[in-house]
Amino acid sequence: MNTKAVSLAAGVAVAALALVPQAGACAATATPATPAATVEALQDEAGTLADGSRIMAITLKARNGVSARILSYGATLQSLVAPDRQGHLADVLLGYDDLAGYVDHPNFFGVTVGRVANRIAGGRFTLDGKSFQLPLNDNKVNSLHGGGQGFDKQVWQVVAVRSGPVASVELARVSPDGEAGYPGTVRTSVTYSLDNKGDLTIAFAASTDKPTIINMTNHGIFNLAGEGSPDGAMDEVLTIPARAYTPVDAALIPTGELRPVVNTVFDFTRGRRLADGLRDGTDPQIVAGRGYDHNFALDKGVTASPELVARLEDRTSGRVLEVLSTEPGVQLYTGNFLDGTLVGKHGHVYRMGDGIALEPQKFPDAVHHPAFVSTRVDPGKPYRHVMIYRVTTSR
Repeated sequence: MNTKAVSLAAGVAVAALALVPQAGACAATATPATPAATVEALQDEAGTLADGSRIMAITLKARNGVSARILSYGATLQSLVAPDRQGHLADVLLGYDDLAGYVDHPNFFGVTVGRVANRIAGGRFTLDGKSFQLPLNDNKVNSLHGGGQGFDKQVWQVVAVRSGPVASVELARVSPDGEAGYPGTVRTSVTYSLDNKGDLTIAFAASTDKPTIINMTNHGIFNLAGEGSPDGAMDEVLTIPARAYTPVDAALIPTGELRPVVNTVFDFTRGRRLADGLRDGTDPQIVAGRGYDHNFALDKGVTASPELVARLEDRTSGRVLEVLSTEPGVQLYTGNFLDGTLVGKHGHVYRMGDGIALEPQKFPDAVHHPAFVSTRVDPGKPYRHVMIYRVTTSR
C-alpha cells in the first residue's frame, strides 16, 4: 500500500466535508507542476449539460505511463491508461469517448455510486422506526446504485486539482435531505490520487445531519487487454482472498447466508480463469446471475487501511490490476447485462464478458440483514472508504 497516497487522499477528503458547494460549480484551478513533481494534474472542459452546467475533465499523468481521466459528472473515472509488459499503452476501462455517452446511455461505467451501492430489496428500509421508500430502478422490483438518480447522475464541484509527487483531484457535493428518498443532508467528497508507481487511490468521505445509510464505491469495468479487445476479458485470471460469498435469490438479493466457496466455481482463493466458471449452468447461482454478479465476504473484514481484495491478471499483455480497500466485501460482476446495444469507446460494441467490475463495498442489502456490516451513518460519525486501483505488469 502507498501510505503517502492514502494519507493525502483521506486528508483532503475529510477536509471537503466542511464545504457546501454550489451545484455545477467548477471554480478550482490546477496547481502547476514544478520541476520536482513527478505526476501532473491537468484540467479542461468536457462539455456542457442541457441545464448549462459545465463539466470538467481532470487528467492525472504519471511518468511511468499510467494516467487517469476523471469527469466531474458522476465523479466518474472515464479512463485508466496503463502499459503492458512491452511498454505499450492501452485504456483498460470500458466507457465512452465523450460526456454525451455518460449522459444519454448511462451504464455505471467508472462512476461513483451512492448513496448506496448495489441492491436494496424492494427499495425499502427502516431506520429508528421510520420507513423510507427509494425508486425501483432494478426491474421495478429493487433499488440499485442509488435508485436511478444517484451520485452517478449528479454534477460534482471540483474543489482542488494538485500536481506533485502525488497528483490529485478532489470533488464534492451536497446531497439534500430526501434526495432519491434517502434521509439526511449528506456532505460528501471523492478524491482521486495518482502516484508514480501506478497506484490510483480513491477516497470517499461523507457526513450527515440525520441517521441515514451510505455505501459508496467506484464502478469501473475493466479489460486488461484493453477496452474493446475482440476476445473480451473472461480469459483473465482472478484471485479473491475470500472463503465465503453471499448467495442471491432470483432477484439478485442476498439470502443472508455466508456460503463457503470451497469446491465451487466461486473459489478464487488460488486464482482461476473467469471463463472456467462463467457458463457453469449446473450452479444455480451462476444461472441466477447470468454469470458472476455476487458479493464476496473478504477474509480481512473491515480494515483501517486498504488491503488486497482482488487481483486480476491478463497473461497475454502482462497487465495486473490489484484492488485494495478498507471495506469487508467486493462485488464481482462479469458484464452479464452488456448485450451489444451500447457502443463505447472507439466505436466498440460492448457485449457480455467484455469487462469485469470489482466493486469494494459493504454487503448488498445490508440494511435488511443484521448479521452484515451495517451501512448506517449517524451525525458526528463520518463515513469513510479508501480504495486503490494498482496497475503493474507481470513477467
